[in-house]
Amino acid sequence: MFETVLEAAEIDNPGVALQTEDREGYFRIAAPQRLRLSRKSLEEVLGRPFRLAELEPYLSSFGGRMQIVGEEELIFYLERGAEP
Repeated sequence: MFETVLEAAEIDNPGVALQTEDREGYFRIAAPQRLRLSRKSLEEVLGRPFRLAELEPYLSSFGGRMQIVGEEELIFYLERGAEP
């Protein structure tokens, strides 16, 4: 799932320098300000319908804040005041 999310994040965040980290037990994808991830890009990469709720098991190591925009996208950010 890491490769899928990374590819979708690259689609949803053009021109943003994404950073990845292998933490042995999990992978981390980070962006300088915020990271947008859409259902549409995940479906495009997977080649099948996808519900954003399917990501929940993969977010156990997530640190920061998350804004849910309906069933269409998630926006991740770290700092209060940096809300989209």
